[in-house]
Amino acid sequence: MIDAANGRLQRVSLRARVTLLAAFCVAGAVAVVSLGAYMTVSRNLHDQLESNLRQRAQAAVTAPKVNNDVSEIPGAFLAAGDIRIGVLDTSGQIYFPKGTSPPPTQPGDLDVARGVALESFWTDVRSGFQVLTLPYGDGQAMVVAQSTKPLNTTLGKLSVVLFVISGMGVLVAAVAGTAVARTGLRPVQRLTEATERVALTGDLRPIPVSGDDELALLSQRFNAMLGALAESQERQRRLVADAGHELRTPLTSMRTNLELLLASERPGSPTLADEDKAEIHADVRAQLDELTTLIGDLVELAREDAPQVVHEPVDLVEVVERALDRAKRRASDVRFIVDVQPWSLLGDSSALERAVLNLLDNAVKFSPASGVVRLGLRQLGDGSAVVEVADSGPGIADDDLPHVFERFYRSQEARTLPGSGLGLAIVKQVAERHGGAAYAGRSPEGGALFALRLPGRPAPLASAVNASSGEAPR
Repeated sequence: MIDAANGRLQRVSLRARVTLLAAFCVAGAVAVVSLGAYMTVSRNLHDQLESNLRQRAQAAVTAPKVNNDVSEIPGAFLAAGDIRIGVLDTSGQIYFPKGTSPPPTQPGDLDVARGVALESFWTDVRSGFQVLTLPYGDGQAMVVAQSTKPLNTTLGKLSVVLFVISGMGVLVAAVAGTAVARTGLRPVQRLTEATERVALTGDLRPIPVSGDDELALLSQRFNAMLGALAESQERQRRLVADAGHELRTPLTSMRTNLELLLASERPGSPTLADEDKAEIHADVRAQLDELTTLIGDLVELAREDAPQVVHEPVDLVEVVERALDRAKRRASDVRFIVDVQPWSLLGDSSALERAVLNLLDNAVKFSPASGVVRLGLRQLGDGSAVVEVADSGPGIADDDLPHVFERFYRSQEARTLPGSGLGLAIVKQVAERHGGAAYAGRSPEGGALFALRLPGRPAPLASAVNASSGEAPR
């Protein structure tokens, strides 16, 4: 729609379009029906008029002649009634009853009088008469004309009635279309109001859903989207709050140590012993390492939180081997026993390697010197495989088992050890993002046992692993 004031294109609302569509559809249907009805009635009335005219013309031709005071005249002249009647001779002279008007004629009527044509039927549009001419004998023709004015009056009234009915039908259709549009688009209006509310206030409350049609399904999907958004916001809020809490402690400790070092350098201040300085330096380096690890884990966790679609073929054996090599470089006093079976899946090899490395680092952290860490990859036969890492440490307390995969959760034994408390949370997220799961329990040796279960399929083993020596092939 064009705005005449400024020439800009204005958008028509969906409700108005539904109303106009209903009105146009009904108007088109009513117009077709009305036109068909009018044409049918008009044809029937014209056929009836022609049939009546023929009957009266035949009766006029066969009616006997009667005598008047002067001569014989056709008997039909005495019962002309609502028709015009006359006798036409070959000279073009027409005789008609006194006190009446002669019927209209044309050259074709003379052909009937002369015997050239059997009849002449035509309509005089100017005078509004239908004319039928039949032979009357002796070089004469009977001309009978009937007015079409009553027929035209009837058709005019019929057209008015059909027009009024059509207009009422269109009006009713427009009202019904408006009601249907208002009722049917109410869920869309609620969705619009909900989106405006979310944009203005950030309120993620679901909207009410009624019915089971497509719009109700749309409302349910919108509520599911709001729920996912609310859950994402809550995860971000918890992550920020937990990260702030975890960062506060090393930052405070580092600030205290640095302030102590700076204070000792001021003139007139008591100096620190070399042993104290070395201890403070070591403490600062440890805190820097802790901050570096924590920030790296936070970045990894944030990356895992972001929705990603991965379609890269991954050989899980190669992933396990790379993670094992990195873990060995970090822990030279722990022996690894490895037993793997071929397995492949579609996923993110970097994320899977980080998850397996986190499990190995966790096992190394809790294993004693010269301890043993068992790493296994085996098929379960149900379309999935499991990566198991078992250590020879003290194991996991029953109270800690339900919480080991929570962010920043650290057991009593782990609070004095280095770490951010995010490694196992990353393992769980990687597993879930690949359609699997992570589990924790106790190993047969009494230590902790962590399992990473992943879907996929068996793959040809490119290289064998020596399970007895625990050496992975290079």
